[in-house]
Amino acid sequence: MEISRKTMEAATAVVTGGVGALICYGSTENGIGWGAGGPEPGYFPFGIGCLILLGSLATLVQTFWKYAGARHPGPGAVAEEPFIDGTRLRLLVAFALPIMAMTAISVWLGLYIGMGLYIFYTMRVSAGFRTLSSLATALLVIAINFVVFEKLFMVPLLKGPILEYFGIY
Repeated sequence: MEISRKTMEAATAVVTGGVGALICYGSTENGIGWGAGGPEPGYFPFGIGCLILLGSLATLVQTFWKYAGARHPGPGAVAEEPFIDGTRLRLLVAFALPIMAMTAISVWLGLYIGMGLYIFYTMRVSAGFRTLSSLATALLVIAINFVVFEKLFMVPLLKGPILEYFGIY
């Protein structure tokens, strides 16, 4: 599977255009005009949303203009190059899935457990470290983060049911 750079540029322009349109729509609920006391609350966000929409449209036009000559080579034409191929896509997924799993686990079991499992997994499975080294590093990272956030900064992080069972609130 190969995704072209043109496809990704167009998809990015469409997504950012959608964000701009959403900002514009949300701004209209707060008023985008000029009232008796000055600009209404949605005035500035509406302008920013319009700029995002304009930039997205410009990117979309530029993308199709730039790659239009790829079918009819001439001066200034750019050949379509791959954005990502199958091998790189597999590496990207192998990197992204554990992070998404850590996020889900952290919501369910707490940040410290999710962090420890993520560190252990990436060191043991992805990097190929020994099990004992991976486990020791994961426990050390948990302990350091616990001391820094809970004791020094006094910022309680999400603990989850396992740490609560051991009386760590």
